[in-house]
Amino acid sequence: MTAPRIVAIRTQRVRVPLHTPFVTALRRTEFAETVVATVEDSDGCVGWGEAPQVWRVTGDSLAGSAAALEGPIADALVGAAADLSSARLIQDAVVGNRSAKMAADIALHDLCARRADVSMGGHLANLDGHFVDLTGVSVPVKSRDTRSTGYPWGDLTTDVTLSAGAPDALAEAAAARAADGFTTLKIKVGTDAAGDAERVLAVREAAPGCVLRLDANTGWRADEAVAALTTLADRDVELEFVEQPVARRDLEAMAYVRRHQPYEILADESVFDLEDLVDVIRAGAADAVNVKLAKCGGLTPAIELLTIAESHGLGRLVGCMMESHLGIGAAAALVAATGIPGEQDLDAGWWAKSSPYAGGVGYDGPRIHFPDGPGLGIEGVLE
Repeated sequence: MTAPRIVAIRTQRVRVPLHTPFVTALRRTEFAETVVATVEDSDGCVGWGEAPQVWRVTGDSLAGSAAALEGPIADALVGAAADLSSARLIQDAVVGNRSAKMAADIALHDLCARRADVSMGGHLANLDGHFVDLTGVSVPVKSRDTRSTGYPWGDLTTDVTLSAGAPDALAEAAAARAADGFTTLKIKVGTDAAGDAERVLAVREAAPGCVLRLDANTGWRADEAVAALTTLADRDVELEFVEQPVARRDLEAMAYVRRHQPYEILADESVFDLEDLVDVIRAGAADAVNVKLAKCGGLTPAIELLTIAESHGLGRLVGCMMESHLGIGAAAALVAATGIPGEQDLDAGWWAKSSPYAGGVGYDGPRIHFPDGPGLGIEGVLE
């Protein structure tokens, strides 16, 4: 019997309206825009992935991702084995273009999960107890019991982001999100350092029972970060962590902030790939890392980053860009398969007016519900 080969990669653009504008120190958007990719094998089995457009973080566009998927990535994959031995081909096919790599890599994993008739989480957690990373080294993966196609450990929970804004608007949004059942709020700061402490205090007053996280999205200078965070500490504000307080490449500044205020620092924009993570570790710049599939290029490199971060004692969070339920489903399955504790940062699909897919994950407030059936459970794009 001939082993299945990859025969086609196809793309289509999907634009998902948001129910509320999403605002950070880097951008404002009312839509999630993405390239949906499918990988088909010679048996007619199809895996699904997506490449979100993230101009201000990764530099990836819809046109660029589609061109990379239909060009060099397709050239590398079509005719290759329809299994994970082809994962490295994706990463080597083109420089950069991590959103496109994310789409192809997720689709390949989804294809493998569907062929095995297991959920995506089951597929990821049962890679023979190990995963061969991009350097060819066997990396241990913590397995969980995923012999069924379902997720026996239950649904995941996520935080929710409060868009950057004035204190009264943030307070109103915080109260509304708490009423929606969210217990962890991520406050976007970094647009106005002088007023950021006031914004956080307003949120604490409006949602006193919620865990608070801050995300400056590279918007502060080191002195501004220390001043704002010291003010909050003096007011007895409890923060789970402060995400990316300063510029991506200024690890010296981030290490300075880490040393001169009491809160834990989470690296986000500073970590795209393994080289970045090594630099952060050597600089002592962060206590934890936020791994996102669109930054690193998919599930394959994400597993590597999470494993290395854990081995060096860093906390781990799996996050997302403003992407659709497809990418969120892959990221959530990764969390479930690797057993990362705590509420994750996977609220992007919650912002959508509705899912653009037949099948896939769904939201009930902070809870992410996994689909029944194999792979990501995506059956098509809705008209």
